Amino acid sequence: MLFPFRDNNPTRVTPVVTIALIGLNVFVFLYQMTLQGHAGERFVYTFGMIPAVLFGYVSLPPGLAEIPSWATIFTSMFLHGGFMHIAGNMLFLWVFGNNVEDAMGHARFIVFYLLCGVAAALAQGFSDPSSQIPMIGASGAISGVLGAYLILHPRAEVHSLLFLGIFIRVIELPAMVVLGLWFGLQVLNALLASGEGGGVAFLAHIGGFIAGVILIPLFRDKRAVAWQKHERLEHGPWQPGPWSQRGPWGPRDPRNRRGPWG
Repeated sequence: MLFPFRDNNPTRVTPVVTIALIGLNVFVFLYQMTLQGHAGERFVYTFGMIPAVLFGYVSLPPGLAEIPSWATIFTSMFLHGGFMHIAGNMLFLWVFGNNVEDAMGHARFIVFYLLCGVAAALAQGFSDPSSQIPMIGASGAISGVLGAYLILHPRAEVHSLLFLGIFIRVIELPAMVVLGLWFGLQVLNALLASGEGGGVAFLAHIGGFIAGVILIPLFRDKRAVAWQKHERLEHGPWQPGPWSQRGPWGPRDPRNRRGPWG
């Protein structure tokens, strides 16, 4: 099992939208934790996305229908079902979101994030439109961020925890490997979970990821992407950085290609 926790990709600007999204998600989750029993369930049914309600198969009681059903597609992105749910989502958003935001700018990133969340919600909803189980979580929108990151930085090194039974190792792998394995796992789990109700919305993950791959060419800022490529060429893992250019014995003569001894 792989669990990414950071990458080596530099950014140009502070990822204020990514930070704001993490802060908003955490704030809503902390508020959820203050709700006990029936109040907590009421909150989820009011602001979670329920496919049967969205597609008009059933209606919520007047006390729960506080917002239009279409609006729950957006509000559901900021609700979570537990500490591990939000912790995993926010870590993935922090690791991969800052570079995607950097590649498209703050305003575009907001629109991109929400569109991926909509695509994820609809992918899950259309798979079982009569379901009355609320769908909550930022996973679908974040899956879109992962898809965009894969297209933008397939060779970026991602530091991950590798769990081998009781043993844990830190390894560095290209993003194409880490995210490719992640997406393959979502597809496999979706096939294995076919026909089961509740649980993890794997189809939302798949739908959000595909949306991110499709949308990134429309949203990325070509100037930002060019800068990031320049940074990787100058200091990235695939080319010599400033230290290797100087060498431990002082600056190297560019005409000398045989190393420090001659």
